[in-house]
Amino acid sequence: MGKLNPKQVENLAEAGTYEDGDGLRLDVKSSGSKSWTFRYQMDGRRREMGLGKYPSVPLKLARQLAADARKLLASGADPLAIRDAERAAKREAERQAAARQLSFQMLATDYQAAHGTSWSEKWRKGWLRKLDLYAFPIIGRLSADAIQTEHILKVLSPIWATKTRTADEVRGQIEQILDAAKARGLREGDNPARWRGHLANLLSKAEKKKARQRQHFPAMDWRDIPKLMAKLSTLPNRDSVAARLLILTGARSHMIHFAQWSEFDLQAGIWSLPAERMKMRKPFDIPLAMEAVEMLQGIIRTEGSPYLFPGQGKSGVMHANSIRKLLHNLGHDDITRHGFRSSFRDWANERTHYPRELCEMALAHDERGQTEAAYSRSDFLEKRRALMADWARYATTPPADNIVIGDFKRR
Repeated sequence: MGKLNPKQVENLAEAGTYEDGDGLRLDVKSSGSKSWTFRYQMDGRRREMGLGKYPSVPLKLARQLAADARKLLASGADPLAIRDAERAAKREAERQAAARQLSFQMLATDYQAAHGTSWSEKWRKGWLRKLDLYAFPIIGRLSADAIQTEHILKVLSPIWATKTRTADEVRGQIEQILDAAKARGLREGDNPARWRGHLANLLSKAEKKKARQRQHFPAMDWRDIPKLMAKLSTLPNRDSVAARLLILTGARSHMIHFAQWSEFDLQAGIWSLPAERMKMRKPFDIPLAMEAVEMLQGIIRTEGSPYLFPGQGKSGVMHANSIRKLLHNLGHDDITRHGFRSSFRDWANERTHYPRELCEMALAHDERGQTEAAYSRSDFLEKRRALMADWARYATTPPADNIVIGDFKRR
């Protein structure tokens, strides 16, 4: 028979510990709260197991819970470990139940809503369209934790050989969505859509390499860049500034369209792009040459807009085709905005002795392997600053001053 009775438990008000016997005790706090504890020894160690708060757990129930714990002890089991395992199993069951209610298609829409605010309308629609064509018919209704490697292969295999680049983009999208699901606690374990060390062993690497080599954007010869820059500098409009910034930084066109003043530190000469605005979803700093800084300092900011190049459309930024239209009006129908990255790369090959890895890093192409990148974490900002300064100096030098000396053009 216990030492406490229901009335006594109800009236106890002084802070302290009150024993009921056989390891059961009532702890009364100075605040007036009361809770039950079962004390026991296991393998020579003293342990305490909370049984709940009074009055939610009355004396009778507390004694029953303590009795159940003693039975487990008598069988050689640790009641606290068993209870923790039961609670973990319950949480996992609840997680799985929640995960089953959210389909992959719903998670994809959530991901687009969370990350697509800085995307153009065209990119946003295209991003979801690829999933709608290739992924949703196969895994759209599955929960995140139900998607395994065989499902990913079922999505990718039919288009890997014929539409490799699109297939790899879809694979990357699935990987991002499943990573986000894991961060939300909706799945566990490795990502079945990851390439390195996983799908790379199951799908043809040669096809992926060929797909990358096949996509060539029409580019202006690097020797013609100074002439174009001189022509653009005579046009005092926003599109001309955007085009020159595109050329001077080697950035992608969507990075220019959605450039925000908050990303620029003109005093330090750095353009800091957040992860959500980068193709590889990693933050990236672009060193700004003096010529780029001076050009940006001359831009008149539009009140109420965070963008360098605001527009009237839904996106709030300049039209996606503004730079292309400008180039066409100047008689350059044969080149693309993306092609200027190739112009820069060809110039770096022909005119400089900068290491290949550095030139690729300037275009946000980090070709270091996973192990190498883990130890070499530098983004070589200052070395890239020197490279981009040389590029800007060359690009903004009047064509007549770029004379040929041997195999190189010099100022």
